[in-house]
Amino acid sequence: MRYDETFLSIPNVIRLAARRHADRTALVDGEHRWTYRELEQRTIEAVRAAIALGIRPGDRVGLCAPNSAEWILAALGVQGAGGIVVPLNTRFKAQELAYILRTSGASAVFAADFLGNDYIAQLRAADPQLPALRRTVSVRGARGGAGLTWAEFLKGAEGVSAEAAHAGVDALTPEHVSDVMFTSGTTGHPKGVVLTHGQSLRAYGWMSEEYTFTAGDTFLVIPPFFHCFGYKAGWLASYLHGVTVVPMPVFDAGTALEVISRERVSILLGPPTIFHDLLHHPDRAAYDLSSLRVSMTGGTTIPQSLIHAMKSDLTFDIVLSAYGLTESSALVTTTRVGDPPELVARTTGRVIPDVAIRIADDDGRELPAGVPGEILVRGYNVTRGYWEDPAATAAAIDADGWLHTGDVGQVDAAGNLAIVDRRKEMFIVGGFNAYPAEIEQLLLGYGPVAQVAVIGVPDERMGEVGCAFVVPEPGTDLTAKEVVAWAREHMANFKVPRHVRFADALPRNASQKVLKDELRTRFTAGG
Repeated sequence: MRYDETFLSIPNVIRLAARRHADRTALVDGEHRWTYRELEQRTIEAVRAAIALGIRPGDRVGLCAPNSAEWILAALGVQGAGGIVVPLNTRFKAQELAYILRTSGASAVFAADFLGNDYIAQLRAADPQLPALRRTVSVRGARGGAGLTWAEFLKGAEGVSAEAAHAGVDALTPEHVSDVMFTSGTTGHPKGVVLTHGQSLRAYGWMSEEYTFTAGDTFLVIPPFFHCFGYKAGWLASYLHGVTVVPMPVFDAGTALEVISRERVSILLGPPTIFHDLLHHPDRAAYDLSSLRVSMTGGTTIPQSLIHAMKSDLTFDIVLSAYGLTESSALVTTTRVGDPPELVARTTGRVIPDVAIRIADDDGRELPAGVPGEILVRGYNVTRGYWEDPAATAAAIDADGWLHTGDVGQVDAAGNLAIVDRRKEMFIVGGFNAYPAEIEQLLLGYGPVAQVAVIGVPDERMGEVGCAFVVPEPGTDLTAKEVVAWAREHMANFKVPRHVRFADALPRNASQKVLKDELRTRFTAGG
């Protein structure tokens, strides 16, 4: 189903789907199963509860929880009340979460007790005066530091009519902001990407049809909902077509194989790590995987051998690749059904309809096919800017509307885009973007570290991981184990360097910029 104006907003998709697919299963979460009719009822209940909580049009609301029914309903409830969702990375530490909540001006936060983390209690300890802590809801798990449990939040719906909730959804248009998704930049400070209902619906309405999503499919959504990969290419794309969504809070290959077999999963998108682990699981042959039909993988270079194995051993009919960044609604180019495996492995495909790309040199001049340069993007999918950061917006989007991605790529004669370098220094750990400048800034908060430079290095399972070159403070007896242990306490796991090298000094050029190519050479040489 391609985008049309009747979609209007993300919550309205649920109402339309309930009319078209009333008795189909919409959501499976553990032992709980809901039809599309029931999902609409729960969505309206969540909108009523959000209004009762005091969420008003334009309010930003943080959401920090694993993939779950509650995440979906919390987001739909906030949006239906006119609010703006601020998805929060569950791998972030309290200081990182507090920065995003304060920067976005969030006036409430929904969070789970997840993997031993009571996020609300941790936020209260880290930043007691944080405005978002005035209204808190424990999405799943114990109350912890939260003001309301999920059940108490929903009970608030009793004080708001269903008519008021529907009116809230009716008031939304494609131009209203649906979410502010924070992405770390090369400056080391996360920036809030502003996206609208219409941008997401148009992009993923097209993508899901191109990828042949259809009523009767079942999608095991493994990429996290705080990322467009799990949220928009996941449950939102599914609900445009009557697909059953099965959220997976934590990836485990054995559990995933069991769910695929039991639920007859047909759609599975994710980074190469997921498929590598499924293929190499010792019990894979014991499960019936014949339902698998559609896949898209991306995030790092994809070996052609992996694509062949996904088709032969995991039984996928369709394996695709794509390219995007949060600032472009996470979708710019994609391969198409029928493209040969070598093209899927070598490129990220052609640009999506109604969007344009250019390959430009440092002066902004367009380069011919086969010549690498910076990827520029223009179209409806490009963010209107960074949240309350006009300087950063102007630096990223020029006067002609071209988004300067910082990624280096080249196109072939047929228009297929190949990524040559990922945002110059950024590297991707199991599908998560890791930015050296941000990790370096965090590591410099560790007293014994005088100077540090971080690079991405190859890793067989994760694609890439970080390597930190550390210059210790004089007189300190610092070990790699201590650096890694400190990092695990102070940053998200995917940012933690897996390798640490010590140096007396970092190699620099005449402008004092660290020569990271030399560090890559040192790493390769074992230095």
